[in-house]
Amino acid sequence: MRSIWNGAISFGLVSIPIKLVNATENHSIHFRQIHLADGGRIRYRKVCELDEEEVSGGEIGKAYEDADGTMIPITDEDLAQLPLPTAKTIEIVAFVPADEIDPLQMDAAYYLSANGVPAAKPYTLLREALKRSNKVAVAKYALRGRERLGMLRVVDDVIAMHGLLWPDEIRAPEGVAPDSDVTVRDAELDLADALMDTLGEVDMDSLHDDYREAVEELIAAKASGEAVQPSESEDSGGGKVIDLIAALESSVRAAKKSRGEGEGEAESEEDMADVHPIKKKATPRKTAPQKSTPKSTGGKKSTASTAKKTTQKKTTSKSTSSASSSKGTSSANSAKKQTSSGSRSTTKKKTAAPRRRASA
Repeated sequence: MRSIWNGAISFGLVSIPIKLVNATENHSIHFRQIHLADGGRIRYRKVCELDEEEVSGGEIGKAYEDADGTMIPITDEDLAQLPLPTAKTIEIVAFVPADEIDPLQMDAAYYLSANGVPAAKPYTLLREALKRSNKVAVAKYALRGRERLGMLRVVDDVIAMHGLLWPDEIRAPEGVAPDSDVTVRDAELDLADALMDTLGEVDMDSLHDDYREAVEELIAAKASGEAVQPSESEDSGGGKVIDLIAALESSVRAAKKSRGEGEGEAESEEDMADVHPIKKKATPRKTAPQKSTPKSTGGKKSTASTAKKTTQKKTTSKSTSSASSSKGTSSANSAKKQTSSGSRSTTKKKTAAPRRRASA
């Protein structure tokens, strides 16, 4: 790989000659502007606003535009005379845990390659020290005319450097969060956790740019003169009010199906009911009338006979209830008679006893 910068890593009193190599590359497809009438390419030409003549690259310099529009020329010699200790040096200023670096600060990534045989020993020393400490190095360096902030870490057996934005270049997220207070229920969180567990981890190497591949296929088809068939775009449902619980449940089922975790398993349905027990809203009995009854005479007769049987059952139950009530009444009356006769006989016995005592 071609190096884009040569310098050294300043590690205390240790200096490690290195070469800076791009660790990333852009695979985006670039288009040219053309004249629709004849297909001629449209180019940008650098023209001076004063004389309206095209200017070559050797005649172009730098200038800073002041607030009032005044142009202040700045030459490369002026910039070269500025004190910039990191002009050719990646100066390590601290070693910190990796989680102290805000991912929002991450910028371009580079590989640091040892420049020459003498650099192998100190390079390996720094690499192994970073590995054992489980820390990253925060450094300052200069690239493309400005001083930058960087983070050094180990990738396999190579020291990589991530360009970092300066802390004052990170904007505060003011006015970004939802304005209204939103309450998230435990059932929704449980389903979100279930979806996260189902999706699980992914092999990063398996991810690719589907859009870029589609553009490449489109270009190949147009180049060969083939007709391009428009693809059906799926409705993302943007702007629609959705049932969050139903969407989460469907997402969990779709994720399990895509991973081949047993399509149609009863276990998944039971799990959904346990996690979100709001199946009261669903009224499956209302769907019963949708079953069509055969439009035949036999169906009407069966309905009529069913109604007659129901009427007979009602009549029988009424007669049974009346009979049981009459029996209960008669038994109650006989019980009353027995009770009254018993009380009379007891009274006679009580009155007869004192008379015997008197005669005695």
